[in-house]
This record gives sequence, structure tokens and C-alpha cells, in this order.
Amino acid sequence: MTTPAVAFLKKAGINFELLAYDHLEKGAGFAARATGFDPGLVIKTLVVDMGRRGFALALLPGNLRLSEKKLAKVMGVKRLAMARDKDAERVTGYLTGGISPFATRRKLPVTMEARLAEAPRVAINAGKRGLLVKMAPVDIIELLNCKLANIAILP
Repeated sequence: MTTPAVAFLKKAGINFELLAYDHLEKGAGFAARATGFDPGLVIKTLVVDMGRRGFALALLPGNLRLSEKKLAKVMGVKRLAMARDKDAERVTGYLTGGISPFATRRKLPVTMEARLAEAPRVAINAGKRGLLVKMAPVDIIELLNCKLANIAILP
């Protein structure tokens, strides 16, 4: 299966494994159950709207929630909010439920929850609903020039 995200990873020479599953429900929790992967290591890619500063991506464990307050501080804005689905799809080029941080339509700043950097492997959306990429988080950090910060809170 090829998506822009998969093509991007191949071109970059990244070592990864594809995990396909039947996408019956939106969310990283379902993806973790469907693939048998640890829910704390399935990364959800969230698009946030920073108003005049544009959009950004937040990568965090599927079993945690984004702290908009913490991310706003990291991004240097007073406030931000989750992007509307149509805006998220427009700036990334992917459908919600299948948004990958790789090969997005617009280059967006990316912040990753710091605790993910310690994992040997994580799973992240490959640009299509029902398709994850299992890879080293260090590769995600390097490819996307991610900021690492504590942006996640308990649900």
C-alpha cells in the first residue's frame, strides 16, 4: 500500500513496517486494539489551529489527551484549539482518522510528547485510515524536526 507518507518514508530510507487493520472506528485506541499494539505507543496526530500563526501538529500517545494550554506555551501563542476536520484535511491532504505527519500538503511545525522518544518502536498513521507505520521514534523526530515537550495529560 502506498500513500504519500509511505512514499516519503521509503525515499528517506527509513526502516519501517506497515500494520494494516479494518478501520471500523476512528481513534488511536481502536487502532491499538485492532493491531495488538500497545495503546501508549500508538501515536495520534492532531492538527491544531493557532489562529494567525497557522496550523501545527501534535503527536501524542493514543491513550492520553492533548493539553492545549501546554502546547500553546511550547508554540509561543496565547491559545490554540483543535482544528476543524475540514481545515485539518485541507492543510495535511489526508482524511481525518488517517492523518499522517509525513508528506503533509503544507509544512507544519510538529511537537511530540517527550515520553514517546524513549520507546524503541511506535506506530503512527501512514496516511490512510486503517494503515499504521511501525518505526523508531528517533526517525520521526529527525524527519519532522520535532520539538519534544510534555504536552499530554491523562484522559
